[in-house]
Parts: sequence; C-alpha cells; structure tokens
Amino acid sequence: MKQFAVAAVTALSLAAPVEAEEPKSPRRSVVSPDVQATVPALANYTDDVLFGDVWKRPELAPRDRSIVTVSALIAGGHTAQMTGHFNRALDNGVKPEEITAIITHLAFYSGWPKAMSSVAVAKAVFEKRGVDPAQLAAVSGEAIAFDEAAEARRKDAVDKQVGGTVPALARYTNGVLFGDLWRRADLAPRDRSLVTIAALIADSQVNQLPFHLNRGMDSGLSQTEISEVITHLAFYAGWPKAMSAVPVAKTVFQGRASAGSNPQSVKGNTRMEIIRSGSEPSKGPAEYFTGSVSVASRFQREAPARIGGAIVSFEPGARTAWHTHPLGQTLIVTSGTGWVQREGGPVEEMRVGDVVWIPPGEKHWHGATATSPMTHVAIAEALDGKTVDWLEKVTDEKYGAR
Repeated sequence: MKQFAVAAVTALSLAAPVEAEEPKSPRRSVVSPDVQATVPALANYTDDVLFGDVWKRPELAPRDRSIVTVSALIAGGHTAQMTGHFNRALDNGVKPEEITAIITHLAFYSGWPKAMSSVAVAKAVFEKRGVDPAQLAAVSGEAIAFDEAAEARRKDAVDKQVGGTVPALARYTNGVLFGDLWRRADLAPRDRSLVTIAALIADSQVNQLPFHLNRGMDSGLSQTEISEVITHLAFYAGWPKAMSAVPVAKTVFQGRASAGSNPQSVKGNTRMEIIRSGSEPSKGPAEYFTGSVSVASRFQREAPARIGGAIVSFEPGARTAWHTHPLGQTLIVTSGTGWVQREGGPVEEMRVGDVVWIPPGEKHWHGATATSPMTHVAIAEALDGKTVDWLEKVTDEKYGAR
C-alpha cells in the first residue's frame, strides 16, 4: 500500500507541469476538414497564401476584393463557392442590392445562364441574413451620366463595326447595354468597371480589356488597383488567364502614361504608340496550344480601330488548336519553318518571308514543323470585340499528315 501511494504521488508530480500549461489553440482553417484530409497542400496554400496573404494586401480594399471574387465566380459559373463569398462580400461592405446589381450586370457580360444560376444562391444568403426584399427592388438615384462626346464616339464605332452585319446586336449594345444598364444607379461606374474587368479576365476575353481598362481608369480605378485585380484573379480564375491579361494591361498603362495630361489622346485613341521589343513574352495557354509556345508584343487597338495581333514563337512540334477568325487572319513568317492547314486541305509549309492569308470563318491551325522552330507575326481584326474562336486540339495524327 505504501509503495502504491508513493507511486501515485510521483505520477502526479510528473503530470503537474504538463497540466499547468495552457494547450495551444490549433490554427483555425478556412477550408473544410475534407480538404484538409484529402488535399493538405491545397489546404495549406489556401490558409497561408490566399487568405493569409493575398486577401490582406492593402493594394486593394477588402470590399473590392469581394466584388472581384464574386464577379469571377459568377462569370465561371462556380455556384458551390458563392455562398461563402456572398457572405464575405456582405461582411466586407458590399450591399445586398449591389450583389443583385453585379448578377444583373454579368447576365450581359457572362451570359444569362450563369447569372440565373447564381440567383438561388443569393436568395438563400439574403433570407438567412434577414435582408428585406423591398431593399432589393428599389433602385435609388437618377441615371448616371457619362461623357456624352465619348459615348457618341463609342456608339458610332458600334454602329460601324456591328450595325451593318448584326443590326439588332448593335441596337441592344447602344440602347440597352450602354444606354440603360451602365447608367443604372445601383452600382457606381467604378464598381461596374471592376465587375466587368474581373469577368472579362475570368472568361479569357482579353480582346475586350483595353476599352474596359481605360473606362475603369476614367471612372477612378488606379493602375495599382488594376494590377492587384489581375494578381487576385490568378488565384480565382487561374494563372494562365491572369498572365494573358498582363500584356494588355501593360499596353493600356503605357498608352495612358504617354498621353500625359491630355485625356482626349486616350479617349479618342489619337496617340501614336510604340510597343518596344525585348519585353518578357507570355506562355501560350495550354487550352489553345500544343507544345511550347510564347507570345510577345501583343496588341489590340481600341475602337474604332479593329486591328490586333502578336509575335508568336513555336518550338519544334508546337502548334495552335483548330480555330477560326471572324474577319480572317494574316501570318507573316519571320524565322524558322512552319506548317499551316485549313480543314480538308493538305498540311502546307511556311518559310521566312511568306505571308499567309486565312479567310474569315475558315477552320485552320498553324505552328512549327516537327524539327524546326518557327516565329510569325499574327494579325487579325476584331468583330464585336472578338478576333478568334478556339476549337479542338490538333491531334498528333493530323499534325503529322503530310
């Protein structure tokens, strides 16, 4: 018995220091236990980088980050992520009626199905938080006014580019999209531009970016804020989409810097512009290219101009996916040897100095040969802001059929 008592006292004395220490609280994770257990690396990046660093960066206010994130989720149709981010947006100062305005706006920029799919999520969030439906129905304030001279130039450009081919689309663009939606008071012009820019990047619609980046900066967005939007969207839309937006933003920033204090040179697009060689190229997106491809000196002129293009370099075996251009494409080979093929035709060789014309709407692909790299200047005009429609990848069998 005495031995038992001594052992008990000894055990208690050994345990006492441990019991006296406060246990450390485990780090609170923003991800679910399923993610932590199944993909722990993703859980760590989410906690440490995305929410531990990116969301805390001061270059973009939390409210703006929520607007950008919600816009990217709606544009991508990611309804499973919306509940958490709709709530976060409300916590960060985005009003319920502003969320409904974002959904409405993105029906025009990302399509009605994606907007409609987000309505049920918003309804459930609003009901749980006790949002009065009357608050959502009211749109206070007079219609927002814009620079009418600039709007007249924009309207004229739409009529010239679109009206002759698709007159109904031109009418809706001028009368409904810009004549009504953009003038609604439920979303400030700066925020409406923020929503549009985020959705365009998330949807890979970089051809539309120059106009909307300039419009956003005219409405108060800073270069720092736009740069941070692109950084933020690397996490919510993917690195390739963010990287594809960088050269477009760079061109806009440089153009505005060279314009100086003369706003007409920006809005009227009257400036001369030089895109200097030697800038770091971006990688050709994997969904549109096979093999190693780099894109440099990308440009897309603003309305009323329609011309755009880039210098594209292909390593041996690399090529584009099948695609078409609404107004055709011109290729000018500057180095190496390449192949080009239209659907139903043979694979044809392109050499230095060759100029290749692909007619509007013709399905085709082009790239390097299997043994030689190739670089060409690719030039295409935009129709209603679109220069290309990407299709399926070129199979190895098709690529090698000569």
